[in-house]
Amino acid sequence: MDYGDKVAWITGASSGIGAALCRDLASRGAHLVLSGRDEARLGQVAADCGETLILPFDVRDEAALADATAKAIAWKGGVDLAVANAGVSQRSRALKTDMQVYRDIIDIDLTAQIAFSQGLIAHMVERGSGALAFISSIAGKVGVPMRTAYSAVKFGLAGYGDALRGELSQTGVSVHMIYPGSVATDVSRNALTADGSKRGVSDKVIDEGIPAPDAAKTMLDGIAAGEREIIVAQGMELQMGELRRTPDALFDQVAAMVASGYMERMEEKAS
Repeated sequence: MDYGDKVAWITGASSGIGAALCRDLASRGAHLVLSGRDEARLGQVAADCGETLILPFDVRDEAALADATAKAIAWKGGVDLAVANAGVSQRSRALKTDMQVYRDIIDIDLTAQIAFSQGLIAHMVERGSGALAFISSIAGKVGVPMRTAYSAVKFGLAGYGDALRGELSQTGVSVHMIYPGSVATDVSRNALTADGSKRGVSDKVIDEGIPAPDAAKTMLDGIAAGEREIIVAQGMELQMGELRRTPDALFDQVAAMVASGYMERMEEKAS
């Protein structure tokens, strides 16, 4: 993908990886749609990004999402790249974690990201082009202690994205799963604790992690190159991600199933 004059919609765009993606895309000539809950912070990012459309909303508000989707598509006649980046992490033992924390993280990090994608699939398929990118995590490849809810949703998001890629493999729409390790953002400070409150402090490994602009560049270069899995990590986290990397041959096999009429046969059996 050449990002010049393309429309890219980024959720969670007010800070961290989302803001870095917006600034990098703008430098490559893309038109940006920025979404998040904090309109003022979105405006600060937009000031660095040239021509932008700011669509603030809470990702759990499906009516607001539907309205934003219509506006994003109408802005310049379509969305070429959509990055499902909004999310919240966790720092708490499963033994001590309230079930509402699990429900909240599932709503924000999984259900809302699926809803974001579902609202764009028909549009992209009708155009015969487009790219959907999902920000998972190395914790979506290897279960990480103190992140049981977070690992669960990131594994789930990967399953949705991989299955969706197979379904869309004959349509011209690409699907990219991105697996960051430690990136220097406020993800640890904003993480939910056992009772659902914000943690408020960071981790040394996060503070010393990959700078967000460097991570964003690796992600966008990978999408542009057509990579289906993009691992953005270093050290032990990179080793873990690579050990669990899905072979391209497996993705090719799934795409071949779809090309052979697998979905049509399954639908016939169900009718």
